[in-house]
Amino acid sequence: MNHPFYIFLNRAIFNNKNRPTTENARHAKKSWKNIKRNFSLSNIILILTILFLFIPLFIIFAYSFNESKGSVFTKPSLIWYKELLFNSKSLWISLLNSIIVAFSSALVSTILGTLASIGVSWYKFPGKKIIQALTYLPMVLPEVIIGLSMVIFFSGIHMPLGLFTVFAAHTTFCLPFVFLMVNARLDEFDYSIVEAAHDLGATELQTMIKVVIPAIFPGITSGFLMAITMSLEDFVITFFVSGPGSTTLPLYVYSMIRFGVSPVINALSLVMVLTTCLIAFILRKGLKNIAASH
Repeated sequence: MNHPFYIFLNRAIFNNKNRPTTENARHAKKSWKNIKRNFSLSNIILILTILFLFIPLFIIFAYSFNESKGSVFTKPSLIWYKELLFNSKSLWISLLNSIIVAFSSALVSTILGTLASIGVSWYKFPGKKIIQALTYLPMVLPEVIIGLSMVIFFSGIHMPLGLFTVFAAHTTFCLPFVFLMVNARLDEFDYSIVEAAHDLGATELQTMIKVVIPAIFPGITSGFLMAITMSLEDFVITFFVSGPGSTTLPLYVYSMIRFGVSPVINALSLVMVLTTCLIAFILRKGLKNIAASH
């Protein structure tokens, strides 16, 4: 290999250090170096975590188009979407119950949680620390204890179990999450704005509606959306406090699992995920337009 011809060939073909490189080649080389530099252990863990979370969803989506009811994929078909739309009345009733309970309990818990957070944060009264501690109890207690205590309470006051008891239990469970979200927003609130509104002649109600609520509205919205999410996916508390005619979607899915999971659930999962993504996209665009207008 020490022959002059091989030395010349090696320098001419393989040694390209002195070759003029194009701008695109330099950018590609720089990008590749950045990729190698950023491909660390934390990025590998992040990628594995994302795959762990999303691969089951993709499997569910794929099997929603499977013609067979078993675990073997045969051929693509829309039979389960047809079954979902035209032959799943009880499933749609349970979904409607979940939506009614989720939005009503989220609305009530958002109103109560917002007012409670403002009162606890800005006003001084006896027992304030105790009320703050009691507010966080539903967040740290196991759901089994909450559900059991709720059903004992409803039995003690002789209230029949139904959709209203599910609504009351979900409101109690979601209220601390709204309280926490709004309270975090109030910690960054500039109280001098309220004093300026009072100096300009605004009443307490006008200050609340026109100054305080718009300032903490992102926290209120976050609490409302979290309350909806917590209510829609709750199973344990609902299992204790539900009665005849108050079956929610998690309870219905649980009853189906005992007889085998139907691919209709896979189809419903895809519809719900796409609907959630669409709503999130619309809300994101709407909030951007509102922020731009102000």
